[in-house]
Amino acid sequence: MPRKRKAGNENQALPMNAAGKVDLVALRKQIDAIDEQIHALINERASWAQKVGFSKSSEGGAASFYRPEREAEVLRKALERNQGPLSNEEILRLFREIMSACLAQQEPLKVAFLGPEGTFTQQAVLKHFGHSVRSLALPSIDEAFHEVESGAADFGVVPIENSTEGTVNYTLDRFLVSPLSICGEVELRIHQHVMGRMKSLKGVRRLCSHQQSLAQCKQWLDEHLPDIERIPVSSNAEAARRARDEAGTAAVAGLAAAEVYGLDVLATEIEDQADNTTRFLVIGSREFGPSGKDKTTLLVSAGKTGSYGTLYTLLEPLARNQVNMTRIESRPSRRGKWDYVFFIDIEGHVSDPSVALALAELKKRASLFRVLGSYPRAVL
Repeated sequence: MPRKRKAGNENQALPMNAAGKVDLVALRKQIDAIDEQIHALINERASWAQKVGFSKSSEGGAASFYRPEREAEVLRKALERNQGPLSNEEILRLFREIMSACLAQQEPLKVAFLGPEGTFTQQAVLKHFGHSVRSLALPSIDEAFHEVESGAADFGVVPIENSTEGTVNYTLDRFLVSPLSICGEVELRIHQHVMGRMKSLKGVRRLCSHQQSLAQCKQWLDEHLPDIERIPVSSNAEAARRARDEAGTAAVAGLAAAEVYGLDVLATEIEDQADNTTRFLVIGSREFGPSGKDKTTLLVSAGKTGSYGTLYTLLEPLARNQVNMTRIESRPSRRGKWDYVFFIDIEGHVSDPSVALALAELKKRASLFRVLGSYPRAVL
């Protein structure tokens, strides 16, 4: 009897040769035939995407072809269809790259990010936009904002919070003065590794990394490298560069940095929290429609007041309209001493009826009110 294998939901008999063994030649021919079908379908998809691009050619450059709400919908459908054996992460990566390549037929998107190359922010760019974009490494969050504001980049990607170390306040503060909107979010699982040119951890004399990465690995470093000097630097990529150029210096960074700077990995996944994740924001100059599973970020203030219940006054319309708040942060407003603004994340899109009602009332109560963006929630 021929053995069976499962391919998706379908049981298919394995081809056998005259000796009663699996016929590898026949199997490879089947794979080749499937590859031809896949290739033809990808080209057909690209052709239809090209037609969509032509229909939008009068709207502007590459950014006008990009629809994050549509891409989120495509990715969610891919997850719903997935029955293995490929993981959800692999399926998302494959579909992301197909969409990225199709979009780049017109003109590659230009995406600014907090560089240099080899940082986790660059990984977030590739996870969200795919490899068919032109990524622009900038030395600071401020310059990433400027690049998008000036039109030199279509979008930007900046870190906003880490599940272990909390909020990146500089990104929040930049929204106080920037006209840009939030167009999307990326959640990236962060794995930290020790890397260098030495043969083992015994050769490490000093350790460089971004201060957040050092904090994320503090327990491991205290246990395994307790007497080694820890030097905070501007980015993990800068740490990797120093590890490449300085004898005795090692870095804590992601695997991408080890590849870019030609370093050996001496210890893997040293982060203290197993679910260590960083959230990034996609920033741009446009607003987009709902995807069905969205977030909205608000910037609000009640102004300087001595009355009780000021924050409750701002938040009460959300609760009454059954709008779920997922995050709130306060920051100095820079308008005066002890004057604060609140950054609030809520579930839903500004066009959702319940959200629209809540925000209309909140706006009447606030001395400062701005919707920083409604955007698709991170798919995975």
